[in-house]
Amino acid sequence: MKMRQLRALSGFILLTLVVLTTARPKAGPDQKCKSGPVDLVFLIDSSRSVRPHEFETMRKFMIDILNTLDIGLDTTRVGVVQYSSQVRSEFSLKTHSKLENLVKAINEIIPLAQGTMTGLAIRYLMNEAFTLQQGDRPKVPNVAVIVTDGRPQDRVAEVAAEAREKGIEIYAVGVARADMTSLRAMASPPFEDHVFLVERFDLIHQFGLQFQDKLCGVDLCLESEHGCEHLCESSPGSFHCLCLPGYTLNEDGKTCAAIDLCANGKHNCEQICISSPGSFTCDCNQGYNLNTDKKTCSPIDLCAEGKHDCKQVCVNMGPGIFTCDCNEGYRLNEDEKTCSAIDLCAEGKHDCKQVCVNMGPGIFTCDCNKGYRLNEDEKTCSAINLCAEGKHDCEQICISAPGVFTCDCNKGFKLNKDKKTCTNMDMCKTVEHGCEHQCVNTPGSYYCICPEGQLLQEDGKSCGTCRSANIDLVLLIDGSKSVRPQNFELVKKFVNQVVDSLDVSLHGTRVGLVQYSSRVRTEFPLNKYNTAEEIKAAVLKVEYMEKGTMTGLALKHMLENSFSEAEGARPASRNIPRVGLVFTDGRSQDDISEFAKKAKEAGITMYAVGVGKAVEDELREIASEPVDKHFYYTTDFSAISTIAENLKLNVCPAAESQGEIEVKDPCACENLVEFQHATINSLEQLTQKHILSEKLTCWSPFALHFRD
Repeated sequence: MKMRQLRALSGFILLTLVVLTTARPKAGPDQKCKSGPVDLVFLIDSSRSVRPHEFETMRKFMIDILNTLDIGLDTTRVGVVQYSSQVRSEFSLKTHSKLENLVKAINEIIPLAQGTMTGLAIRYLMNEAFTLQQGDRPKVPNVAVIVTDGRPQDRVAEVAAEAREKGIEIYAVGVARADMTSLRAMASPPFEDHVFLVERFDLIHQFGLQFQDKLCGVDLCLESEHGCEHLCESSPGSFHCLCLPGYTLNEDGKTCAAIDLCANGKHNCEQICISSPGSFTCDCNQGYNLNTDKKTCSPIDLCAEGKHDCKQVCVNMGPGIFTCDCNEGYRLNEDEKTCSAIDLCAEGKHDCKQVCVNMGPGIFTCDCNKGYRLNEDEKTCSAINLCAEGKHDCEQICISAPGVFTCDCNKGFKLNKDKKTCTNMDMCKTVEHGCEHQCVNTPGSYYCICPEGQLLQEDGKSCGTCRSANIDLVLLIDGSKSVRPQNFELVKKFVNQVVDSLDVSLHGTRVGLVQYSSRVRTEFPLNKYNTAEEIKAAVLKVEYMEKGTMTGLALKHMLENSFSEAEGARPASRNIPRVGLVFTDGRSQDDISEFAKKAKEAGITMYAVGVGKAVEDELREIASEPVDKHFYYTTDFSAISTIAENLKLNVCPAAESQGEIEVKDPCACENLVEFQHATINSLEQLTQKHILSEKLTCWSPFALHFRD
């Protein structure tokens, strides 16, 4: 039903928009067009290129159309949306049911005066303006009239096609600087019936007259053989002929004659007058330019204006004429444009040993090939021995060639990839490594590993287990759309790896889990589970939320709810450490400052873990002092399990001491090496269980980067 009404309405608008050069009768103050119900939305361009008086013309254009419509909740509903770099609804289809209220609202519109985001505006039109909530009626035609004066700064073709597929009939009216290609991309087909380009804003009323015309009864200009050559203007029961601008109506009252101001002498051109109907433009004779007054002419100095192709010197020979010349020491070539210097080097008139450098006409200097330096006589050259001069960074052996060197190593050592340093081929056998369990060689170094079920301790040598004693831990995990389902499963594994290191019990460590996106959901509170197995099983059942990233809202929820006694947090009087860990993969869509600060003021030790597009400034704002010891970052989700391993090493001693959680500085060299060793230890243990794939052999522990 709605499509039939749209086709009918399309026919009605088609007839009202035939050509911009055809005027139509304007309904009188007592005439109201009687048409079927229509939902009509004006989408008006208020970018900075629309000047104030032009915006007023656009405002009058809308009011003139409204004056002819039968406005009412059951007849014609009207909405207005303006846009520039942003989109603002001035009033919706359901806001006003009376003409005087619509006119008042239009007169109160304040232009935005920014960019031209037409695609963004069409999407708002489709998703917001034509909705039931905004007053759109089922089975009533949807019509949009887009008025713009410029080229869109975003893509319009795809979103306009989507709007048309949803049944919105789009008319594109371009004014002055509007781009015809963009207008055609927006409008409904056929383009000749839906695309209109007006030369200037004061002609836009013609579109309004056409829009009024079809709604106001019989038009003698359409229904009779009026015989007007240019324009026919109807009046009740009659009509009269008009001419386009630049023409005058002949005595027969129907035909038009062009006004030739040049032939009539009604111009002030200094040299040449070019006529067009009712107007003229001035031009100048060859060799002269039209001045800014568009009337007088000045001789063209092609040299002064840079409109020449002389290589060096341009000589003005008269209006529009020049010749080329050269600077001293140069000669003009046969093309009479370019110049050639007298080159003593090319002519062999020098005594340089290796290289002659031309410095200008009759001037040269000597230079040497790469790897040689010029001697004091400034003619001969000597080879540069960087090894002998000590200008190298080889660790053991330097091999010289002119200006360059290569490094080598003593017997029993191997040159490293940096081509400078050397590595003893077996560090475990040549140094007192001190590994409690096993020493493993790496290029130029070594690391210690521990038996399965034990962790490498802070000294990087001894082995032991670490079970936290007594903390309340709440994890906030990002479930936004950008995480994606496969990565969300890695996040859950990350959570369970942290849980594995904790002594979970009613009187020991309590763990709560909160997921957030555009909203916040408590997956389970602190007092829900009393064993690590229960918690890990619950984590695996957590469903991915998707949507946005409201980290500030999640922090507020954690502070006000998750650490409340109602959800299992133990009373502050017991001095049980409270720890919050925020995991996110992107920039928060809301402000985090207030509740990040309040959480730390409430005595909660905050950790921030970021992946991918997470913002370092936000991680630092969330993390407790010292900030550099309370946040982690990795470029991709595949490495977050390694963060979990490192995090366990840092949480354990803090929890056991019931004090502030200590996080090692991830940028300190010794901690990077220690973390590398711990990571390789964990990976080797996993390999022994046949968990890792063959791709592990290509994995580098340095793929994980912590930011300072």
